[in-house]
Amino acid sequence: MRRTLLIGDVHGCNDELGDLLKHAGWTSEDRLVLVGDLVAKGPDSAGVVKRVRELGALAVLGNHDAHLLEVRAGNSKKAHHSKLAATLSEADWAYLDQLPLWLDLPELNCLVVHAGLIPTVELVRQPKHVLINIRSLDAEGHASMRVDGGVPWASRWPGPRHVVFGHDALRGLQRHTHATGLDTGCVYGRELTGLWLPEHRLVSVKARRVWQAVDSG
Repeated sequence: MRRTLLIGDVHGCNDELGDLLKHAGWTSEDRLVLVGDLVAKGPDSAGVVKRVRELGALAVLGNHDAHLLEVRAGNSKKAHHSKLAATLSEADWAYLDQLPLWLDLPELNCLVVHAGLIPTVELVRQPKHVLINIRSLDAEGHASMRVDGGVPWASRWPGPRHVVFGHDALRGLQRHTHATGLDTGCVYGRELTGLWLPEHRLVSVKARRVWQAVDSG
């Protein structure tokens, strides 16, 4: 079976992405999949998008990727994302435009999504804002974007498909029975983490510096 390397939220940390690919031993014979939030907060979002599209990587849409597309569509004027939008090429935009909300990798029994899922809702009925923003489930089992006051949604995910996700840097690495969370806060000065499938082996590299103070967005 072809090896697959899944990588957590890169957030414009292009040097660290290169470090991880080298450290992990990734080659062009392997598949590369990113869990979204390729852009924003870090120093070189355009470099990240260029690298992953030139490598033929797959990715899902993250909330910050979606913010950037909203800026281009004229539906948002967020200052950081507006400044970032000016750095992207047409090829970069074309890559971001085609990002799906999830990827199903049936040969690996794996589903890739940026933030997560409501365990009781059929995949095709999951709202976009949930797929790119959920972190927790509240007491009633509803989606919450917060970490406090709820339980990690992934702790309630029943399988059988294993979900690989990102988005939740505040909790960091998550390893549940049927789900693995890979956002280990690289842009906040911690680590960039990948997961090799089918062996479920984790690899990581240290951030080169703190690129932004921790936030929950």
